[in-house]
Amino acid sequence: MLLLLLFIRVLFLITATSFLLIGLNNTARNPQDIQIFVVGLVVTILAILVEWLTPKKTLSALAGIFFGLLVGMLISWAMSRVLEMLNLLFFKLEADTLQMVIWLMGVCICYLTISLVIRTKDDVRFVIPYIEFSRQTKGLRPLVLDTSVIIDGRIADIAETKLFDAPLIVPRFVLNELQLIADSPEKIKRNRGRRGLDMLNKLQNSTIVEVKIDDTPPPGIEDNAGVDQKLIAFTKNCDGRLVTNDFNLNKVATLRGVDVININDLANALKTVTLPGETMRVKIIRLGEEPTQGVGYLDDGTMVVVEGANSKIGQTISFTVTSSLQTSAGRMIFGKFENGAVSANT
Repeated sequence: MLLLLLFIRVLFLITATSFLLIGLNNTARNPQDIQIFVVGLVVTILAILVEWLTPKKTLSALAGIFFGLLVGMLISWAMSRVLEMLNLLFFKLEADTLQMVIWLMGVCICYLTISLVIRTKDDVRFVIPYIEFSRQTKGLRPLVLDTSVIIDGRIADIAETKLFDAPLIVPRFVLNELQLIADSPEKIKRNRGRRGLDMLNKLQNSTIVEVKIDDTPPPGIEDNAGVDQKLIAFTKNCDGRLVTNDFNLNKVATLRGVDVININDLANALKTVTLPGETMRVKIIRLGEEPTQGVGYLDDGTMVVVEGANSKIGQTISFTVTSSLQTSAGRMIFGKFENGAVSANT
């Protein structure tokens, strides 16, 4: 893509230079063509400056400029007719002066319409049906990452499993928040921010998943608004899905009609499914709330409470599952240790 853009730039410079040299030669033979040469030179310089100095060019902005220019030209044409009639009745201006006034009025009207459309392009559809400038994503819907899920780090491991085919998008304001957290004077927050930056760097270096840093500002949101509010507006604008492990953000985004992928829900769904009567093995690491209970954890972090295992702390035992319980903190498995069951010292 960069090579193609460079080729187009070089081709434009060669073409523009050739035409300017031809115009300069014609001007030397016919001085009256100097105006055409000057106009061509100015337009060429303006095109180069706009292309090189515009930091972020988006299709929605280009569409807004074109639509605003079209509306401005129509209004300018109508106003020029009105101005010509007024000139015949009242002003009595010379033809050259009138033409200069019409051109100046047209430039001002086009500037105002373009500026108005660019600033309010997200509300244009409410005024003119079937016309909108919000970005539409074709194909796979992108996954928008929030700050908490990047710091959590599990998204990098999930991406390595090739579960995600869609690109991962990190908005610029999320990256800025990560940098602020990494620069925090509090050690814990600073470590969390640096972990988030490390996870993001790991994702960007992955050859399995595509990660993009998007500078597009969320439409209709003030710069000083909260990150959660910006995330919801940004995700809706790009027709994406929000990836988070923030419970409150999950609820608000769902109420706003945004599809959410919660990493915690995904992790709970992947935990071991157990049925009463099954036999499992677990290492008992501490006592439970009841004097006769022992508590251990499976490899996926699921808590196991075993009745009759209070004397088996530090040992790996076999137990029979009696029930399981799904809570907001995760899944819990309850079991019973039989005295005749096999245990192994570790």
